[in-house]
Amino acid sequence: MVLNQAKQFLHSWKEGVIEIGKTYLDGADYKKCAEEFLSTHYAFAHDKVLFKPTFTKEVIFRNSQEQALSYFVKGDIKEDNGFALKPWEAIELVELNVLPENNFIIAMGALSFKPYDSDAQTLVAFTFLLASYEGLLKIKAHHSSPIS
Repeated sequence: MVLNQAKQFLHSWKEGVIEIGKTYLDGADYKKCAEEFLSTHYAFAHDKVLFKPTFTKEVIFRNSQEQALSYFVKGDIKEDNGFALKPWEAIELVELNVLPENNFIIAMGALSFKPYDSDAQTLVAFTFLLASYEGLLKIKAHHSSPIS
């Protein structure tokens, strides 16, 4: 059951990232789409969140909703190029390990990201600490890094 919950959450997360990029390509309100994505998938409205995005060097962590939004769609942080605006054509779950722990689900695995304009794949390792808020899983801690 925990494995299925984590898989369903990850499916929603990756589809959300892809949707932000599609919205951007369509010339629609991609920032609003990203705000909805963050509200759906991250616990910022409920709790403190720790977020270490995949491609950061100068400002390593994005622990507020505003900073996370900057990472996904370009914002106030200079190094942010809009991770979700790449855009990604497909994001595939390569591996998933889950560990239920008290009121959390720890999900660790790998995702393969394929952009629209290239056949190159970017392999990313991730760890999500998922917690339930009002019956919905949301990320309380997120760490990801490229696998080279």
